[in-house]
Amino acid sequence: MASPLNRLIAAAALALAAGGAAHAETVLKVHHFLPSGSSSHQKIIAPWCAKIEKESGGELKCQIYPAMQLGGTPPQLLDQVRDGVADIVWSVPTYSAGRYTKSEVFELPFMAINAKQGSQALWDYVQKNALDEYKGIKPLFMHTTEGYVLHSNKPIHKLEDMKGKKIRTATRISARMMAAMGGTPVQMPLPQVPDALSKGVVDGVLVPWEAIPATKLHEIVKYHLDAPIGSPRFANTIFIFGMNQAKYDSLSPKLKKVIDDNSGLAASAWAGEEGFDNIVAPYSKLARDRGNTISVIEPAELARWEKATANVDEIWLKDAQAKGYDGKKLIDEAKALLKKYAPTK
Repeated sequence: MASPLNRLIAAAALALAAGGAAHAETVLKVHHFLPSGSSSHQKIIAPWCAKIEKESGGELKCQIYPAMQLGGTPPQLLDQVRDGVADIVWSVPTYSAGRYTKSEVFELPFMAINAKQGSQALWDYVQKNALDEYKGIKPLFMHTTEGYVLHSNKPIHKLEDMKGKKIRTATRISARMMAAMGGTPVQMPLPQVPDALSKGVVDGVLVPWEAIPATKLHEIVKYHLDAPIGSPRFANTIFIFGMNQAKYDSLSPKLKKVIDDNSGLAASAWAGEEGFDNIVAPYSKLARDRGNTISVIEPAELARWEKATANVDEIWLKDAQAKGYDGKKLIDEAKALLKKYAPTK
């Protein structure tokens, strides 16, 4: 028979073990392609991680690996999360050209007015039409940018000004758009843009205002062309914050609920608004304070741009049809959702 002392020691050990189990940490490896000083890291990824840690009582924690610190290239991020190299990634699906055709519809020219609208519409659309493109991945939230602005080292106001200009684009859709307007698209990762602009490799870049601090664009170029308030911007990029499905499935019901409570439509709206819409004023002010020229395209000229890029939609429709999709129906659904979530002010 155990002595009272031994029973006391055993009881204490069990209590410690139980306490340890109750507060065991699950560390999630979060991988993305931008530096830790980037706006998206600081306004979306890190705050989301801090929120799930707090709400889980410290049982969920993120180990964030910015700037591709786990290796690979940005187009490989979604495969990395499928394969379990990372538990969560933040990435642009369409960096892998042709693999996310249905989702890509939100990158067509002149779609979303702002990021909150685009992000909510994108989330609903993917849930209904494109989850098969993300097998092995649990989308936690999806978002767009607030839309592209044209930043250049020479003023561009009209289609004629675009002729011969080398413009950095992010995706194949924006490259097609630029070619349709007479420019020469140059696809390259965002971190290469400052050097390319400084050396004259490109004459301008299509990126949202969100990219300003990380690239110091406002210190390199002097001209910025935006769309009128209330009009869709020139084009966009889609993003996913997605989790390895098996990793999610392995969590306890309690921890799954924490993830679920920070996923979905509301999280997508938050990412778009907090990460993009809310920074337009302060980040464009950085350019204005340097004496740069910020212009708004005239409505009549905007109509010319829309007409010139109509074939970009047609090419996408053919791509969709070749894969057996009803592209017209998908575009109509995307536009209906954008109308549903259109900003009221």
